[in-house]
Amino acid sequence: MSSMTKKQLTVSLKKLMSKLSLDKITVKDIALDCGVNRQTFYYHFQDIYELLGYIFKTEALGAIRDYKTYETWQLGFLKIFKYVEDNKAFCLSTFCSLGRDHLEQFLNDVTFDLLYSVVEELSNSNTTSRSGIISKEDKIFIANFYTYAFVSLLLAWLKSGAKENPEHIIDKLSKLIDGDISRAIEKYTQV
Repeated sequence: MSSMTKKQLTVSLKKLMSKLSLDKITVKDIALDCGVNRQTFYYHFQDIYELLGYIFKTEALGAIRDYKTYETWQLGFLKIFKYVEDNKAFCLSTFCSLGRDHLEQFLNDVTFDLLYSVVEELSNSNTTSRSGIISKEDKIFIANFYTYAFVSLLLAWLKSGAKENPEHIIDKLSKLIDGDISRAIEKYTQV
């Protein structure tokens, strides 16, 4: 019953956000919409922002789980774009509200996780021309650098109304950075 109630609360928040800004929605509104009392809401979530985070984690994280390699990162990032595109009203409402920080944090976490896996894979493979190791700190720096670039690209796309085809964006991005992560790792490799 607990997961069903969480799903109902999720559906209600998304439905309400298709009509209202997140800032205008109350716990009472969500509870009323899905036919539960406020205490039921608070049994599952501390506040609306925790529900918001739950939605992002449960709906989008699973979609990229299998795309955290050098060969598949483009598909993982495309899945993130597709999630935003498929939930455009919800994401735009979040983006244009006090929930923006939650959306940005979620996108940063998901993208960093994906890219750190790629950096880790490449640093452990024979793709670097010099022998040596790269520190964890440098791996984090490289993954953060690309995370900031990717998330900024995604947020700019969302801010502009998410009109450009995500496949086209990923294709351009892939061409732009092809081989760059490997080169970055080489530059940070300690002999």
